Amino acid sequence: MNISREQIDDLNAVVKVNIEKEDYQEKVDRILKDYRKTANIPGFRKGRVPMGLVKKQYGQAVLVDEVNKLLQENIQKYLTEEKLDVLGQPLPKEQQDFNWDKDDYLFEFELGLAPEFDVKLDREEPITQYKIIAGDEMIDNQVETMRKQYGKMVPQEKVEKDFMVRGQFKNEENDIEHETTLTILDPKEDAKSKTLMDKKVGDVVQLNVKDVTEDADQMVAQFGIAKEQAEDLDLKKIDFEIKEINKQEMAELNQELFDKLFSEGKVSSEKEMREHIKEDAEKQFEQQADQKLLNNVTETLIGEADFDLPKKFLQKWIQVNGEQELDANEAKEEYEKSEKGLRFQLIESKLIKENNLQVEMEEVKAMTRERVQMQMAQFGQQMGDEEIDGIVERVLSNEEEAQKISEQAMNKKLLDFYKNNITLQEKEITYENFVKEVYE
Repeated sequence: MNISREQIDDLNAVVKVNIEKEDYQEKVDRILKDYRKTANIPGFRKGRVPMGLVKKQYGQAVLVDEVNKLLQENIQKYLTEEKLDVLGQPLPKEQQDFNWDKDDYLFEFELGLAPEFDVKLDREEPITQYKIIAGDEMIDNQVETMRKQYGKMVPQEKVEKDFMVRGQFKNEENDIEHETTLTILDPKEDAKSKTLMDKKVGDVVQLNVKDVTEDADQMVAQFGIAKEQAEDLDLKKIDFEIKEINKQEMAELNQELFDKLFSEGKVSSEKEMREHIKEDAEKQFEQQADQKLLNNVTETLIGEADFDLPKKFLQKWIQVNGEQELDANEAKEEYEKSEKGLRFQLIESKLIKENNLQVEMEEVKAMTRERVQMQMAQFGQQMGDEEIDGIVERVLSNEEEAQKISEQAMNKKLLDFYKNNITLQEKEITYENFVKEVYE
């Protein structure tokens, strides 16, 4: 067997594989002898079928199979030995005059080669690294939410703003009879709240349906009807009978509340409570800031990387290697969608290789362990080291989950690498302004 390469240009090559009879004949003969021992052909006893008949019936199929095996094994071996960085997989070139009846065969494969390029990390214009902080308004809202969560409902005589009204919607014609709770909003801005103001328990009020909701999904919840009925509902007004009127009194900021919200004795004042809320919120914001930094670095590196790809080869490869074969235009569209991602894969692979950014199994275990502990803490559970180790082992025994965590560990390693090697400019910003600046 002889393998040679013809370099078309920097990004494209053709590998030629010459397979001679001596490369495959011994293996083909051995397989056909085994077939002869077990072949069931009418008119012949098992093991007594003439070899000529066995060759006629099975010979070419065995030959094709063995030659293909030789091709796959030796092409991959050749690519490895030659240290060729290929994109996709080798594509067989069509040969019009190919004939399996010959003894020797020539196969040709197109290769798409990865480009040579440099990744520039040192830069004059820095990339923004956000530091998201929890502002006073956010902390105020969180404190209020917590106080409401652990507050109590106090019965009231008549409806006022910010009260909770439990009642029953009724409409016999449409078979509606459903209890729900309405929150009384500012009557200047909310028509249903204006109608309910100053009403008492036992009063039946007629509300405009559009003032309650015009959304079919909300009608399902408010009126207790099926989605199909909500979508076809032709109803302008609906009766609402008031069953209860309650005012939510917020819990006092005292030790009892602090112990409910946090572990006992951990917080002993409103100041400490606010500090704890701020710390927890900003830990969560770090993940969003890191993801934004990762996105910014990715976009920058892709935008600045100056290299070409074997475009025609990749389009051809996409055309024949999907779940179903595409036509040329479909393959071109798919390539255009994936080109940006492919470029970054090449950049990322280069950075990983050149900087030896490998993820060890111990790092994957440590990340998994940290996540298990965090989940346990959220539910107020505590476990010993042996129990946690058992959960970690079960999680990582799932190959798909283990791969997913490994990729996340590599992303973290890359992120740390970027923070240490790319010029960054920190920008402190509240979460509200971060959302406006980044997402709006």
